Amino acid sequence: MVEYEDYFEDDFVSKSQLKREAEALQQLGEDLLSLTKAELAKVPLDEDLEAAFALAHKIKGKHEAYRRQVQYIGKMMRSRDPEPLQEALDKIRNKHNQATAEFHKLELLRDRLLSGGNDALQDALNEHPALAEEMQRLRQLIRQAAKELKENKPPKSSRELFKLLRSTLHD
Repeated sequence: MVEYEDYFEDDFVSKSQLKREAEALQQLGEDLLSLTKAELAKVPLDEDLEAAFALAHKIKGKHEAYRRQVQYIGKMMRSRDPEPLQEALDKIRNKHNQATAEFHKLELLRDRLLSGGNDALQDALNEHPALAEEMQRLRQLIRQAAKELKENKPPKSSRELFKLLRSTLHD
């Protein structure tokens, strides 16, 4: 005789769980749609999904059509493995976060150079020996930036200093 409890299998998935999974896949599709075309090209999409994304980008201004297209993309994603797509999305976002962090580090270094004088310059040279090649230009830009700040002029030299730091330290 079959027990009542044995009748239900262990891999039973509730309707609510199925809805949550479908919504998660649709959200992944929306996140992928927020990428630029160049970033989206790095995501491993099959031809059908690629065409669906291209159409969604084309009709983005038409609210209701775009909403239906996003739902369709979510439906298409249910029959595909979402892990490679999620990994590619995470990789792209992480690169963006790393670029932002590098940008902020360069800004902090520039601000330290502008406010710290020779001690800050020496500390920067100890941290980043590559800057020694640009020592004369660094000193010149720091002096010009201080002068511009004192005279309430646009921070042209400060921007040039940032560009110099970026090109010297990250190329």
